[in-house]
Parts: sequence; C-alpha cells; structure tokens
Amino acid sequence: MDPLFERLHAVFGYDTFRPHQEDIVRQVVGGGDALVIMPTGGGKSLCYQLPALLRPGTGIVVSPLIALMQDQVAALKQLGVQAEFLNSSLSAEAARRVENDLLAGRLDLLYVAPERLLTERFLGLLERIKPALFAIDEAHCVSQWGHDFRPEYVQLSLLHERFPRVPRIALTATADAPTRKEIAQRLQLEAARHFVTGFDRPNIRYQVRVDEGGAREQLLRFIEERHAGEAGIVYCLSRRKVDEVADWLNGKGLTALPYHAGMDGAQRKHNQSRFLNEDGIIMVATIAFGMGIDKPDVRFVAHLSLPKSLEAYYQETGRAGRDGEPAEAWMRYSLADAILLRQMVDNSEADEAHKRLERRKLDAMLGYCELTSCRRQALLAYFGDVLPEPCGNCDNCLEPQETWDATEAARKALSCVHRTGQRFGVTYLIDVLLGKDDERIRRFGHDRVSTFGIGTDLGEREWRAVFRQLVARGHLKVDAEGHGGLALSDTCRPLLKGEETLEVGRQHLEPRRKRGKSGTKARAGAPALAGNPLFQALRDKRMELARAQGVPPYVVFADKTLAAMVEVRPQSLAEFARLSGVGEHKLERYGEAFLAVIRGNG
Repeated sequence: MDPLFERLHAVFGYDTFRPHQEDIVRQVVGGGDALVIMPTGGGKSLCYQLPALLRPGTGIVVSPLIALMQDQVAALKQLGVQAEFLNSSLSAEAARRVENDLLAGRLDLLYVAPERLLTERFLGLLERIKPALFAIDEAHCVSQWGHDFRPEYVQLSLLHERFPRVPRIALTATADAPTRKEIAQRLQLEAARHFVTGFDRPNIRYQVRVDEGGAREQLLRFIEERHAGEAGIVYCLSRRKVDEVADWLNGKGLTALPYHAGMDGAQRKHNQSRFLNEDGIIMVATIAFGMGIDKPDVRFVAHLSLPKSLEAYYQETGRAGRDGEPAEAWMRYSLADAILLRQMVDNSEADEAHKRLERRKLDAMLGYCELTSCRRQALLAYFGDVLPEPCGNCDNCLEPQETWDATEAARKALSCVHRTGQRFGVTYLIDVLLGKDDERIRRFGHDRVSTFGIGTDLGEREWRAVFRQLVARGHLKVDAEGHGGLALSDTCRPLLKGEETLEVGRQHLEPRRKRGKSGTKARAGAPALAGNPLFQALRDKRMELARAQGVPPYVVFADKTLAAMVEVRPQSLAEFARLSGVGEHKLERYGEAFLAVIRGNG
C-alpha cells in the first residue's frame, strides 16, 4: 500500500485526500517547496502534518497565534501524534521539557511562534536536530499591504538561508494575486510550486442587507429560526457595540459572550475557551477574535457592521462551516459604516500609498454589498477565481432583486452635492432633495438652491440607496476632515454627461421566508439530527470524554463522524474503524465507549 494512503488512514482515519492535498503532500514529502492558497476548511493543516510524519525529523510549524497552536496540538495528540508547542503561555520548566523532547527526537511536530523561532538560541537548537520541514501558516501575515501584517514574518526568509535543504510550505486561505506575489518574494518561494486551489466555499450561503433599522431584531430572528442552539460568531465594529449586543442577546435567552481588545486578558481567554469547549455558544466580537480558530461546527457568521475589506470579509465568514456542512454568512450594513471606516483610514498614521489601497479595498467591499447579481461570482472574481454560472446559494440568486433606473436620480444627487458646497452628509443632502422645512437648511441658504425639493418623487429609502451606489462606484468620496461630508470625484463626469447609467436594486428588508422539509430551520443538505436521541447521546459522551481531558469536544470526534455513527450504527470495532475520521489511535481509545452508546440506543 502507498505509504501516503497508509498513514492517511492509520493516523487521520481517511481513505481519500481532498482535492489537491495529495499533490501538495507529495511535493513536500519529496523535498520540494510549496506555496498553498486553499480556502478555510479545505484541509491545509494535513498538507504539512502528513509530510512531517513521513519525513525523518521534526516538522516545525510557524504559527502566529497561541490559540491556533494549542488547538492543533490538542487535535494531533488525539490522533496519537507526538506534537507540542512553544510560546509565551508555557512556564520556563514546561518550555525546557519541550526543548528536551525536540533535541531527543521525540517530536513529530513542533508549533512555534515566529518571535521565538527567530531568536539565535532557537535557531541554534534547530541546527542540532534534523527539521523534517518548515510550515509557515497564515502566510498572508508577511504582506505589508495585507490586513494581518506581522513584522516578524518578513524575517522568515532566513529559514531558507540557514536551512537550504529543508523543504518549506507556506499556507494561507486569504491572498489575492498581488499578495501571493509578495508572499513568494518575501519568503523566497519564487521557485516553489504554487498551488492555488480556488477560493470557493460552496457550503456557505451569503446574505447581505442594508440596515434600515431593527438589525438586532433581525439577527435574533435569524438565529432563533435557523440556528437555534448552534455555535456562531457576530462581528461588530466597536468594543461598545460588542458589549451592548452580547448583553442584548443574553437578555433574549441566548448564550452570548463578548470578545474585544479592551477586555481583561483572562476574561477574553475564558470566553474563548467556553466558545471552543461548549456547544451552542455565540461569540460577539471585534476583528480581534477569530484568526486561527479551528472550531469546525460554527454554523453562522454575522456582521452587524461593514467589514473594512473583502479580504477581511472572506476570512471572517470563512470561520463558518469548516466541517463542510451548510453554514451562513449574514450581514447588515449602512453607509454610515462606510463613512466611519473611511474616516478611520484618512485619520490613520499610514502613508498615502497605504491609505489609497485601504480606500480601494473599502470601495470594493461596499460595491459587493450593493450588488444585484450573484455574490459568490463577485467575491471569487475579486480573488482572481472564476465561477462560470451564478451559485444559486446567495440572497441575490435565491431571491433576485428588482432594479430600477436611477440615472436621473443620481444626477440630481450629484448636483445637490455640488450646489451645497460638497461638505454635507447624506441625511442633510436628502433633506434638501426632499425640500424639508429645516432651520439648518434655511440658515445655509440651501432652500434657495436649484436642487431644493427636486427629489420628492422618491422616498428617503430610495435616496439612501442612490447615495450608497454613488459612493460604492467611487463617484462620491468622503471628506478627509472626518465630518462625513460627501464630495464629487472625477469619475462622476460620465454619469453627469449622460454617458453612463446607474441601476439600483430594491433590496428586500428581510428575505421572504421559505419553508423547507424541516420547517423554518431548513438548511439544504444539513443532516436532520438536532432532535435525534442517538446523536444527542453521542454528543453527551463526546463532551464527557473531552471535559475529562480538558480539550474541545470536536478534537475527540467531529459532528460529521458522529453523524456517520448515527447513519451506519456500527456494532463492532471493525465496523467502527471504517467510519471516516476514525484512525487507529482513536479506534483504540474511544471505540468501545461509543459502541456502547450506539448499542444502548438501538
């Protein structure tokens, strides 16, 4: 039997590789370098874990986050793999013990923070052993133009200089073409084989709506009707909003925990631990939370504010459905979010080139939200990926928006911006267009401009949609002074001259509810196991075993493997061994315990 497949089954419990995994594994096992761009949930970790087991020596994994290391090491130990991590969470004695195991050749894999790896002391340790490979996880952190830049990642090129014969594999889920080029240059991986496996996450359903009031109530309804009792993440733009939303959801009977950089470190750690180790927890967080979180059964990611870029949106929504089962990405956004984010960019201390890039990214994000066509096609196109046909699994495919010709309205809006001096915000401009009797408008004399009252054929909601489109297309820009005023940009001229038209979608406030076979909580393809007594009994046994070891339940067995137990109902160890996700170590450790539950719920 091929050693690759033999070890794949014996350790990980799988009979087949996921797409592209086998080619990547063979490249690294053979001593070659690789740059891997693979979507979250596509199986990146196995691409370096399996080669580390097949090559002599210890695989060294560079990882930026303590939580990620701990999670992966706990999962590997469940598989019988000798894995450890070195980071600031360890005591000096514990760190010494790990280093001794490394020098003695007792480790298959060692996860290490980049700051520690780059010390002369640790590099000296590596020179005394035989590294099997270097895996650089979250490789997009090397990009100075990226959203997760880590300065120490730039120095990782010295691995190639100090250890030229050791294969390197750099991996990330989030990198457009310029970022991929930068990763390759900075890590000296130009000669490596590049594996860009596509960015599509077909199991995630995308839904985006304008926040026109009542977003929290809509979120609550979404959770209660579609994801009751399931794990999810809710992202907010500010720490204050995180605290408010978490408190509000708790008041509605859900279990919601806050997470942001302003909290005490011990409390953040406690909340993250509960999210990883308990079922049905909702984490309400700023972007400080999530990178490296390996929890496979997050069923939804919700945004109550506009993300700052499509890269950030893709990475954050990618934390849903890592197990491949149906999941949802839900968002409510407003033009006020875009204006606030633009002000944050303009007021930052970054150089002008970086600010220009951040503005373009924000424009692309807002443009995505304003789409009336397939969202998945647009999201993939942003990363240079092509989806030939509409996906059929986003709000615009499932419930196409009506559109209306807003060309004339857009000209009126642009003219109003010009006539009022290019320094007022959306609400004021709409009041002028609607001809409102307002003291402030009279004080500035804008009740006498030609655009006063010329927009009464539309309502406030339609005018807000027009202004969002104009900002999304770059025809209007936000002032750099931080007051939220709008000004004309050069790109609006073709629209003003009649050389360009503008179509605006009539977004539904709430998607019309469609009943599926399982009622309001229908999720296409999801196993109907929520009320299954055997499935619940298996989850209870899994939780009992996980708590006894202090590890997350999903590292014992994933929900997918429990679902297979319900479907197959194995009655012997031999039958149990044939389930996907059951390797030799887990069979020996857990087989009888789970068989007893299956037999007792016949």
